[in-house]
Amino acid sequence: MGDCTCRVLRSLILCLLFLLQGANGDNPYRFFTWKVTYGDIYPLGVKQKGILINGQFPGPHIDAITNDNVIISVYNYLKEPFLISWNGIQQRRNSWQDGVYGTNCPILPGRNFTYVMQVKDQIGSYFYFPSIGLQKAAGGFGSIRIWSRPLIPVPFPPPAGDFMVLAGDWFKIDHNRLRLLLDVGHNLPFPDGLLINGRGWNGYTFTVDPGKTYRFRISNVGITTSINFRIQGHKMKLVEVEGSHTLQNTYDALDIHLGQSYSVLVTADQQPQDYYVVVSSRFTPRVLTTTAVLHYSNSRQGVSGPVPAGPPNHIAWSLSQARSIRWNLTASGPRPNPQGSYHYGMIKTSRTIMLANSAPIINGKQRYAVNGASFVPADTPLKLADHFNIAGVFNLGSMPTSPNSGSGYLQTSVMSTNFREYVEIVFQNWEDTVQSWHIDGYSFFVMGMDGGQWTPASRSRYNLRDTVARCTTQVFPKSWTAIYMALDNVGMWNIRSEDWARQYLGQQFYMRVYTNSNSYRDELPIPKNALLCGRARGRRTRPL
Repeated sequence: MGDCTCRVLRSLILCLLFLLQGANGDNPYRFFTWKVTYGDIYPLGVKQKGILINGQFPGPHIDAITNDNVIISVYNYLKEPFLISWNGIQQRRNSWQDGVYGTNCPILPGRNFTYVMQVKDQIGSYFYFPSIGLQKAAGGFGSIRIWSRPLIPVPFPPPAGDFMVLAGDWFKIDHNRLRLLLDVGHNLPFPDGLLINGRGWNGYTFTVDPGKTYRFRISNVGITTSINFRIQGHKMKLVEVEGSHTLQNTYDALDIHLGQSYSVLVTADQQPQDYYVVVSSRFTPRVLTTTAVLHYSNSRQGVSGPVPAGPPNHIAWSLSQARSIRWNLTASGPRPNPQGSYHYGMIKTSRTIMLANSAPIINGKQRYAVNGASFVPADTPLKLADHFNIAGVFNLGSMPTSPNSGSGYLQTSVMSTNFREYVEIVFQNWEDTVQSWHIDGYSFFVMGMDGGQWTPASRSRYNLRDTVARCTTQVFPKSWTAIYMALDNVGMWNIRSEDWARQYLGQQFYMRVYTNSNSYRDELPIPKNALLCGRARGRRTRPL
C-alpha cells in the first residue's frame, strides 16, 4: 500500500474518531496543538514566572465560525496539574469538555489531553483561561472569536480590522504564593497593576487608518477587579455582548466586570496622532490605571496630555449603563432568524432559585459561600462520579435553592435541576463589593437589577422585551440581579463567582441538568479519551 493511501486512511480514521467523540462531521474542523510551559515574563517591568501557551503570553487566539469543530491538543509541560476552561463557550450537550475540576480530571505534568468541542449555534467574543487554583494569575489565558457564517447577516458593515483586548488586574506575586495566602486564611493583597494584552503602561499599540472603523473585543480576564475601558477622544458603539448583538448605543466609557466580554466599533475620525487607550479599576480603594496606544498610521505625534479620567466612582452610574444595554431584536444571531423571535419574557418560569453570597469564617479561616454552602472539591470530578454512579462523592440537593440564616459550612454542593425547565434565578448580594457571576454551558437573560432586597414585586421592573442574553452578570453592592434561563443543555455545569479568590474559597457550586433519556440528541457520550482520576481511576470510558 502506498504512502499516499496510508496518509488518506489515517486522516479518515482520525476524523471518524473525532466524530465518535461528539464532534459534528458536517462542519469544518480546526486543529490546534498547544504546549503549556513556564516562561519569564515582564508585564509590570519585573521578571515573573508566567504560564505560556506555545511560548506566548497571552496565549494564541482561537478563531472559529459558528458550528465549527475545534480540536485542541494540550500538552502540559508544567510541574503542576493543568486544565483550560472556555469562558462563554456553551459546550452544547457536552459538559465533558468544559475544563473545570467538576467535569474533568486535570492534565498531569508531562501528559496531554485533546479537547473535542463544537461551537454550536454561537457567535461572539469570549476567552479561555486556566481553571485550577490561582493559575489564572500567571497567564495561560487567551481570546476566542466566533464569526458568523457567511450567509448570516451581521447588523453592521465589516470593520477594517478586529482587535482583541484582554485586560485585567495583575499581581507581581507568584500564583502559588497567592494560593497559599488564601489557604492559610488571608485575603489577596491589592493588585500591583493592570494589563492590556499582557503589557503595562503604553506597552501595546493598536494601529488604525484614518477614517476607517475597527472592532475592539474587550474581555476582563482579571481575578479581583472590575474595570473601565475608554479611548481618548473617541466614541465607542456597542455592537455585541457575549454572543448577543445589541442595540448600537454609543458610550464614552464602558464598565466591564470580571469575566465579561464586550464588542465595540471605533471610527478613527480624529486628527492623525496617537491617543491613549485607557483601562482603570472600578470601585477600588485607590484607582489603578494603565494605557495602550491607538496609533493613526499617518501619525507624527505621540500620545500627549493627561490620561482621560474615568466616570464617576459610584454605583448609580454603572447601574444606569448596565440597564442601557439592550438586545437588537431585528438582528440575526448565529442563525438567520431575528434574535427577537425568541420571546423569553412570555414564557412562564417553573420555579425561582435565590442565590445569596456571603463571607463566613469557617474553622477559623476566611471562606466564601452561596446560600451558606462553601464549596469544597471532591476527590473525583462530579461528572465522572455521576456517569459511573460512584456513591459518596456528592449528594443531589446538597445546594440549597434559597438562602439560610445559619452560619456557613463546607459542602461539595450540587443543585438538582431537570432538562427543559425554565427557571428564574435571583442573585442577592448583601455585601459591600460588586459580585460577578458566571454560568457555564448557558446564556441567560438579565431581567433586572436594583438595590435592596428582591421580592416578587420586583418583577414589575423586569425587562420582558429586549434585555440582553449573556453568560456573566454583575450584582452591585447590597443589590440584586435576576435572570431567566432555559435549562436546555444537559450536563454538570459550574456556577461561580468570577472573583477568583472567592471562587477558590467556595463561592461556586454545580448544577446538574438531568434527563432520563439516553439519546445522543440530549447528551453526548463520555469521550473515549476522557482522563480518569480519583475513584473513577481504572474504569473504562467506552468502546469506539
